[in-house]
Amino acid sequence: MVRDMEYTERHSLKREKKVHPHLSIGFFFIVLGLALLVATNDMLHLGSIKEYFTWQTAMVFVGVLLLLNLNFLPGLLLIAGGVWFLLDDYYNEVPEILETMYWPAVTIILGILFIISSIFRKRKK
Repeated sequence: MVRDMEYTERHSLKREKKVHPHLSIGFFFIVLGLALLVATNDMLHLGSIKEYFTWQTAMVFVGVLLLLNLNFLPGLLLIAGGVWFLLDDYYNEVPEILETMYWPAVTIILGILFIISSIFRKRKK
C-alpha cells in the first residue's frame, strides 16, 4: 500500500513537470510565423527567402522553441551554435573581439541559467 502511494506520488510529480503539447505547438506556430514575417519582408537584409532558411537558422529556431518550453541548456546551446555558424557565413572574418568573447559569454550564461533553475526548483518543493 505504501509502495503504491509512493509510486503514484512520483508519477504525479513527473506529470506536473511536463509541458502541455498544445503549448509547445502554439509556441512552434508563433515562432514559425515570426520567422516567416522576418524572411518575407527581408527585415535582416539577407536577401532572398532561401538565405533565411538554412541549417544554421534551423538550429536557432529549434533552440528558441526549447527555451520557450523551459529546456534551457539544449536551447541555449543550439542557439549559440547556430549563431556562431551564421556569423562565420556572413562575415568574411569574424571580428576578433567577438571571436574571443563569444564562447566564454555563452558559458557564463549557462552557469547563470543553472543557478536560476536551481532556485526555481527549490521554491517549487
